[in-house]
Amino acid sequence: MPEPDDDAPAPAADDFPDFVTVGHATRDLVPGGSRLGGTVTFAAVQAHRFGCSVGVVTRAAADLDVAGELPFASVVQLSSSETSTFENIYRGGEREQYIRARGDAIGRDDVPVAWRASPIILLGPVAGEIAPDFAGVFTEASIVGVSAQGWLRSIADDGRVLHSAWGGEPFWRDCYVLFVSDEDLVEGGGREELERWCAEVPIVAMTESWRGLRVHYRGAWRRMDAFPEQEVDPTGAGDTFATGFLIRLHETGDVDEAARFGAAAASLSVGGIAAAAMPTRAEVEARMRAYPEIALR
Repeated sequence: MPEPDDDAPAPAADDFPDFVTVGHATRDLVPGGSRLGGTVTFAAVQAHRFGCSVGVVTRAAADLDVAGELPFASVVQLSSSETSTFENIYRGGEREQYIRARGDAIGRDDVPVAWRASPIILLGPVAGEIAPDFAGVFTEASIVGVSAQGWLRSIADDGRVLHSAWGGEPFWRDCYVLFVSDEDLVEGGGREELERWCAEVPIVAMTESWRGLRVHYRGAWRRMDAFPEQEVDPTGAGDTFATGFLIRLHETGDVDEAARFGAAAASLSVGGIAAAAMPTRAEVEARMRAYPEIALR
């Protein structure tokens, strides 16, 4: 895990982090060992590299020291019987994902009271560990982004992660931006889900891997091509996009600018391995200048 870029202290639990992310930090099994993963990990690292103070609310077993892995962040690590553990296996360019252990749920009351007024929030469950009404704990002034992936999963008997439609209460309630990948949509039923999200959420951003992304805003879809990059490791690219999008949206209020910034960041992130490849703000801005033609249309 990368070291912090500066000597700024992590915010205390009674302070006001710029960026708060909630979900399980995971143990990701890789050849020769494991590394820290999960949306909260990638989002925290990326937000820090963009100059934000960061708060993380997570749950993991005692053998995973999330605060030690993310020394730049203020980490609320709740106890768990297990640490959520994933293994990705790639075959023919397609990813098969397995969950080997699953941590306990995170409750709304686990978020420090002061953090509930933080300006930027990203809810990033990996396996349904936060309740569908979780976004409602934050103030109306917060920009709340929700990563849909963790709610659109079921687990097969062998631990394989499957794409699954959501049948419970709306997990997108009270969110401002919903992030989803086209890979998360269930074949045959995804269009109906997508139409509902577009009707009920102000902004829906759907990534489409190397093909780019689409953004639904003010009643219409717009599309953007991907920024070119030689892919080394796609892990965390969607989380990088979501983080960049939310931060730039908060800074500018401009959906077009947010989409370009997030997409440029995501393209840079796939050029290396996991969190170590996440870019700085200067690198993202340089990428955007190099490809002015890549924009929502």
